[in-house]
Amino acid sequence: MRLLVVEDNKDLAAWLGKALRQAQYAIDIAHDGEDAEHMLKVAEYSAMILDLALPKLDGLTLLKRLRQSGNKLPVIILTANASLDGRVAGLDSGADDYLAKPFEIAELEARIRAVVRRGQDRASSEITVGNLRFSGGTRQFFVAGEPLQLTPREYAVLEQLVMKLGNTISKAALSESVFGFDDEADPSAIEIYVHRLRKKLESSSVQIATLRGLGYLLRHVQ
Repeated sequence: MRLLVVEDNKDLAAWLGKALRQAQYAIDIAHDGEDAEHMLKVAEYSAMILDLALPKLDGLTLLKRLRQSGNKLPVIILTANASLDGRVAGLDSGADDYLAKPFEIAELEARIRAVVRRGQDRASSEITVGNLRFSGGTRQFFVAGEPLQLTPREYAVLEQLVMKLGNTISKAALSESVFGFDDEADPSAIEIYVHRLRKKLESSSVQIATLRGLGYLLRHVQ
């Protein structure tokens, strides 16, 4: 999943970015509200981690504009203001969750998983296709009950294919979901990750099909 972190404290933003990348998320970082607003217009995200005290455009205004535009992107507010009035203002402006600083990264990851699950069309947090199972709660894949060992990029590609089960995903859409703006992605990178995934899924009853000119499709094979 691709996340947008909006935080003006560059040290905190860098720490968050590193921690969340290690947790297999693709991360973009904005240090002010105006940059964040632009990034929201040109990229698709699974969730936004939003600080309120931002330069140029404050977090609450950014959030209100996002909701007024009809965008239902899950948003978790991070702020040092843990007062009741502050939490109410954030939630009333359209936030999905609220986390006061300081916080533990494990709690933030749990809250990200929760708001993304709630925002997904698929109500179930567990998706099964053939003998491949994806647990949304733990963000793990299993084949015939055994954990599937994946690199972060392989995981990101397979996660997108599973979440869009039944639909074809273009190479460009996969690349956008897997890589952030700051990542140096080779144009053939997605093909490489798909090739590796096919090798790892050889013992499973699922297949990543290539639909020429359209993209990739995850499907069950008998």
